[in-house]
Amino acid sequence: MSKSNIRKFAPVIVLVALVVGYLGWTQLQAPDLPEGFAAANGRIEATEIDIAALTGGRIAEITAAEGDFVSQGDVLVQMDVVQLNAQRRQAEAQLRRAKIGVETANALVAQAEAQERASVAGVEQAQAVADAAAQRYARSAQLAESSTISQQVLDDDQARDRQAKAGVASAEASKAAAEAGISSAKAQVVDAEAAIEAAKASIDVISATIDDATLTAPRDGRIQYLIAQEGEIVGSGGRILSLVDLGDVYMTVFLPTSQAGRVQAGAEVRLVMDAAQEFVIPATVSYVADVAQFTPKTVETADEREKLMFRVRARIEPELLMRYIEHVKTGLPGMAYIRLDADAEWPESLANVVK
Repeated sequence: MSKSNIRKFAPVIVLVALVVGYLGWTQLQAPDLPEGFAAANGRIEATEIDIAALTGGRIAEITAAEGDFVSQGDVLVQMDVVQLNAQRRQAEAQLRRAKIGVETANALVAQAEAQERASVAGVEQAQAVADAAAQRYARSAQLAESSTISQQVLDDDQARDRQAKAGVASAEASKAAAEAGISSAKAQVVDAEAAIEAAKASIDVISATIDDATLTAPRDGRIQYLIAQEGEIVGSGGRILSLVDLGDVYMTVFLPTSQAGRVQAGAEVRLVMDAAQEFVIPATVSYVADVAQFTPKTVETADEREKLMFRVRARIEPELLMRYIEHVKTGLPGMAYIRLDADAEWPESLANVVK
């Protein structure tokens, strides 16, 4: 076809395209609904959960593939724990050393206590010698006054008395040193016991980190997509895969003010997917936004106020989802029909729902 012919028939081609587009658009619109109902289009959505590493490291293995169904507790990702295992062995060795330290410190306490008992006996013995020497010196002093004994004997007894008193002082000093030794040994026991607790705490932390290196499914669902691959190194909090909770599936739609104001939480909803229009899926309104999502610059007239759109969420019952879980797919477009009036009868096309 020449360019002149294309120009001649261009208006006709455009008109045909518009007609076809309009017919297709009208086929996708909601059927006529009786009073008391509202309709809006949306897509099936579900709660998404990111499976992420608590601590940074290398991904050793990913046991789930995209599209897999998983149950709560299933192992999804295993992080590399070679270094963590080495750290735990080191902490366990420190624990054994700390336990030996406690035994050694307790032995030192026993030794110090024995020395303290010996020093007490030494003090008593020195005190007895000192008492005897003091009595002898006192008698010698009386006898010396009457010249019964020589001055040399008196001097010797006086020297023995002083020597005995010095022995008592020395024994008491030994006793004090023994008591200090007991305190020091008991402090070593406390320090060694603290080292045991510190080693146990280190083992607990490392063991918990090792446990956290095994990432499991927090709930039943489907693996939506992988964010990282085996062998990659991710940081703390790095996402590895995305899980879709198929127990919490809903469709979000937007209604104008006149309709949103009449929607009640718990209102009945019927969902019809574009890909399976022969099935009518029951749902209930679980959320109605209290703030408009689309707001014009100025809201002065009734027409302008009608431009305000409020978000409404229609949730599918988990029991129904579990029966058809393998057929649930997020992202599918469809229509949501919401009953605004509890007394309104569902039209025949929406009356029979999936059970």
